[in-house]
Amino acid sequence: MSNRALIVFLKHPEAGKVKTRLAPALGVEIAAALYRVLCEEALRATAPRPGEYERLVFFAPPEAAESVRAWLPGVPLLPQLGGDLGARMGAAFARAFDRGAERVAIVGTDSPAVSRATVSEALDALDEADVVVGPAEDGGYYLLALGQPRAKLFEGVAWSTPAVLDETLARAATGGLRVRQLARLRDIDTWADLRAEWPRVRALLETHPDLRRQIEARLREVPERGARTPAS
Repeated sequence: MSNRALIVFLKHPEAGKVKTRLAPALGVEIAAALYRVLCEEALRATAPRPGEYERLVFFAPPEAAESVRAWLPGVPLLPQLGGDLGARMGAAFARAFDRGAERVAIVGTDSPAVSRATVSEALDALDEADVVVGPAEDGGYYLLALGQPRAKLFEGVAWSTPAVLDETLARAATGGLRVRQLARLRDIDTWADLRAEWPRVRALLETHPDLRRQIEARLREVPERGARTPAS
């Protein structure tokens, strides 16, 4: 085990279970297909060079193991264990530290701007910080890095709300932890996010022309807020 590790959290890309806030505008199948592409890009972009860090990919739900392994052959996979997101993240950090890591970062798959350079910057920043966080535009975070287990950072947080970052920073301050914040990036969770990040996402879809055309059609048809459900 390297003394530096990256945890990647992803889900089985089942229609109706992922990108649920985009589904009303895109339809569940297109939303799931987009999620699948975002996951594959996250894995490509964070693939470490020799000696940089070890990558641990944790998937959910655990019962989807066979399908996820068929989707990502050759990728070492571990199930996410625990109740809410905080419990699962805390368990994943504990697993990485138990394996011998001394610095651990975690990312999701919602921000296509995250790369191995982002991860390395976060892990390096632990030289002078106890917690490194990558704030997201929606009030959450796209990355968190720690130099040792910090279970209290994951307890009692209102996950999937605009309060996640503030609550995490408050817990860090209460614990007297030094925090370093990275550049603010946008996760792709909502219709507004997709519109704002469409040039970047469109580039990812060059090898998926049918999906690109389907999303472009929705962008033309669906109102700015993506409020209506497309007929399908």
